[in-house]
This record gives sequence, structure tokens and C-alpha cells, in this order.
Amino acid sequence: MAMAATTAPISSSVSRPTRGHPTPPPPPPPCFSFLPKTLTKPSSLSLSSSSSSFTAHSHTPISSFFEYEDDEKPREECGVVGIYGDPEASRLCYLALHALQHRGQEGAGIVCVHDNLLQSITGVGLVSEVFNQSKLDQLPGDLAIGHVRYSTAGQSMLKNVQPFVAGYRFGSVGVAHNGNLVNYGALRAMLEDNGSIFNTSSDTEVVLHLIAISKARPFLLRIVDACEQLKGAYSMVFVTQHKLVAVRDPHGFRPLVMGRRSNGSVVFASETCALDLIEATYEREVDPGEVVVVDKDGVQSLCLMAHPEPKQCIFEHIYFSLPNSVVFGRSVYESRRVFGEILATEAPVDCDVVIAVPDSGVVAALGYAAKAGVPFQQGLIRSHYVGRTFIEPSQKIRDFGVKLKLSPVRAVLEGKRVVVVDDSIVRGTTSSKIVRLLKEAGAKEVHMRIASPPIIGSCYYGVDTPSSEELISNRMKVEEIREFIGCDSLAFLPFDSLQGMLGTQAPNFCYACFTGNYPVEPREDKVKRVGDFVDDGMTGNFDSIDGAWIPANRIHKHERDNEFDGSVL
Repeated sequence: MAMAATTAPISSSVSRPTRGHPTPPPPPPPCFSFLPKTLTKPSSLSLSSSSSSFTAHSHTPISSFFEYEDDEKPREECGVVGIYGDPEASRLCYLALHALQHRGQEGAGIVCVHDNLLQSITGVGLVSEVFNQSKLDQLPGDLAIGHVRYSTAGQSMLKNVQPFVAGYRFGSVGVAHNGNLVNYGALRAMLEDNGSIFNTSSDTEVVLHLIAISKARPFLLRIVDACEQLKGAYSMVFVTQHKLVAVRDPHGFRPLVMGRRSNGSVVFASETCALDLIEATYEREVDPGEVVVVDKDGVQSLCLMAHPEPKQCIFEHIYFSLPNSVVFGRSVYESRRVFGEILATEAPVDCDVVIAVPDSGVVAALGYAAKAGVPFQQGLIRSHYVGRTFIEPSQKIRDFGVKLKLSPVRAVLEGKRVVVVDDSIVRGTTSSKIVRLLKEAGAKEVHMRIASPPIIGSCYYGVDTPSSEELISNRMKVEEIREFIGCDSLAFLPFDSLQGMLGTQAPNFCYACFTGNYPVEPREDKVKRVGDFVDDGMTGNFDSIDGAWIPANRIHKHERDNEFDGSVL
């Protein structure tokens, strides 16, 4: 784990890290921040950055390590929280980030305001690894924001862990961002052409530069001015010396909710589960296109811009959010339960037992079992103590990564016709290993039921998904996928049934990963290439900003077969 503590005074210049990155492990060298010898292009903004990081590795040959990636799941890249008016803001922020840990496990940070200074602690690792009592003692104040994030591959870079804190001519500002800007490349190029110097490879830094160069007054309108230039998904919380600001993009791709504690303090968070943990009462969502400002004068709201029809991410209900959250005004638990009921109705099969791929498939499996009148049992036990890297014995173990994480219960499976419910299939490799695992444990038949439609398109709105070429449903028909996985039958949640379940709210959701139709098209028709990932600012080398994309023709659903029915701060 690496950690850094920074303090951004009202107007100061801080050390700027170079663009160098650690060499591949083992072991990586420490990454230091220092002032470059020359700065030929002055910047209007100074980004506070981490001081140093060091990670110790054993000297076991790299070939003996196995890094397990749950490649069947798209990954939500961020969770954010903001708190105003509570004397224990940083501790409440810490607890809220714990509740949002499922949204990002590789980096965490908190920024707190004390004596008009924005003080920051960020680190690589889980929330419990980054923060302890002594670290939280360094973050006094009643105003704070926090962030957790997921990185996709390679070495995590501490300097890119949010929240970011920047000093500019009118003061300091901190920001935590959930989402992805599809016009990031064009905005960054424009800013660099005008003299801005970037410290990170994160699209979030673009927002800070746009705020710094804006001529609008007061600070709130600087945020509006900046956001009007952004295209894509963003749910953000900002903090200044005196204000907490929450912003959601006009389409409302990513969730952001508002609550209030009994002492009157205001809380913003990505999910309501974070409000529950810190005993904040849910009040409402931050509306698409809305800017909410909290300061000594209370709560004020401003419409960011005329917003089109909402396009909320349907995968929040399929996989990302916790079942105990209310997202986009709907219970995630109830959505998943109904998904399972639909599967039982539209894709029935004679079976003896229903099991789930834990944890995200559990609620849908309960719905399937209840509707089918078949008992639900725990046929797979998930280990919650598995890290990301393991030492594998020299004698290779078949399906080693899956076996580390999931253990079959022979007493449940042996001689049984088994329905196994999962939330999604991405590449199909893990699903095939799960089917093999179940049959090796004695299952007579294995019937896969997937509580989402087939995924045929990459996401550009804050979710890490593979390229379209790597998505198995974009390359194969259902029967071909069934043969590849090795199950006895396979059925997905019908797309039309999904929309029917959502009723009048159906037009308010984004289905790009199921249809290939994007509400906001990625600029310059750039798509993910095989083996690449959405650059979330923590991974890969710096050159990947431009190198991770290639022009390509987008594959749309209709091209597939028709079976997938003096500013005051």
C-alpha cells in the first residue's frame, strides 16, 4: 500500500510529478514528486500530488504468481461522497467509503477543510488499508469529500488517486469524480495548446483546468461553465474553503444521492447504502443536469443546462450497486428479484435446485427459485479473503483462479439438475470454468440463466468493459455460447422483458452495452481495442492516453442477428 498526505494552501504552487512510471515488478522503484528543472509552458492551475510511494514485493519469480481477474464482470470505476456541516466529517467520509468499497478497491482518498486549508490523504489499496486513526486525526474539519476507485490493469499510480486538490488564482478546490468523459482527449489537447500542464492521466483533471481558466463569477458559475464543455458521464463532488458542490451530468448516467443527518449535516453519495451506514436520511437524487451548492446559507440548486431524456446506467441495477441501495428511485434488490422471476417464466427448465454465482447473482436466483417453485441452495461458496495475486504450486491446478474464489458444495450438487443464475457474461471464460467446476462436483445437468441481456457493446460512461471484439455475445449466437461454456442450456434476460419490467421508466435508462446505440457518441469515433481498457488514470503508462484507442466502425445491434429480442469561494 502506498499513501500520501497533502495540504493545499489558498494559493500556492506545489511539487509536480514527472510523467515517468515505475518499471514492471518485481520490485517497482519508488515514485517521487519533484519540481522539474524547467517549465516552458506556465499553467493556470497547480495540482496537489502525492509525495512518494513504495510497494514491497517478494522475490518469488513472477512466473509462479497467478493474478486472478474476475473477467466476467464489468467494473464500476468509482464511488464518491461529500459531507458538509459535521464536526466528524472525515470519519463519516471514511465510513461512507467503506460502504462504497464495492465500487472501487484499488485507491481511496479524503479531502477535508480545516482553517481554510484543503488537506488531503490518498493511498493505493482498500479504505481500511489507506486510513487508520492517526491518518483521520490529520483531517479535522466539518467539510469533506471522499473517493474510491478501481484500476483496470498494471501498476496503480498514487498521483492519480482522487480526490484531486488544486490551487489556482482564486483559491483551492478539490474534486471527486465518478464517470468518464468521452471528449477528454479533445479537451486536454485544447488546454495543453493554451499552456496548461497536466500532472495526471485522469480525465478528472480536465475539469479542474476548465474551472481555473473560466472567467465566470462566482465560483458556482465556474463549475457550470466547465461542465457545459464536458461530454459523457460525471457525478462529481467539489469542495472549496466554504462550499460543498454536487454535480450530475445532463443524462444522469451515474447515480448521486443527497441525504441529511439528524444534526442537519448534508451528505452526498453514489449510493444510499453509504447514507444508511452513517445514519443519514435519504432525501432525493441529485437530478440530471443539476448543480447543488451547500454552504452557510443552506442548500441551493441550479439547473446546469437544458437536459435531454435521462439515460441512467441499467447495470447499476444488474450488477454494480449493492442490493440494499435505492438507485434511480428503484430498489436494486427488487429489480434483481424480478429479473430472476422473468427468467423462470420465460426460460423454464426441469431442475432440482437453483444456485447462484455469489454474490451478485444471489437475489436473481432467489427470484427464479421462488417463481419456479424449486428450492434455492448455496451450491457455490465464495471466499471473501482472496487477494488479487497468489502463489500457485509448480504443478498447475486447473481453473486455479476460480477455485480460489468459488468452492462447490458437493452435497447440494451431486446427482442434481442445477440451474445456476449469474448477473452477466462478458468474455465467457469464467462461466465455462464455473460450469466445469459444478460438473466435477457431481452435478447431473447445469443450466445457466443470466439476469441481463447479452452484452455486445463497450461502455464509455465510467465502466471498465473489454472491447466489443472480446465480448462473447458480440461474436457468438446463444447456442454457440452454450457450447463454449459447456452448459446443458443457456438463457439470457430478454431485452424486451427488461424494458417491460421498467415500465414507463424504460426510456430513462442507457442500454448501450446491450444495443450498441450510444446516447453520447465517443468523439472521433474511437473505440476500445482488444486488450485495452478505459484509462481511469491509475494504470498503464502515460503514452496509453493516446495509444489505447484506434478508429473503428461501431457494431450496432441491427447488424447482429435478431435473436437478442474575484470569485467568492
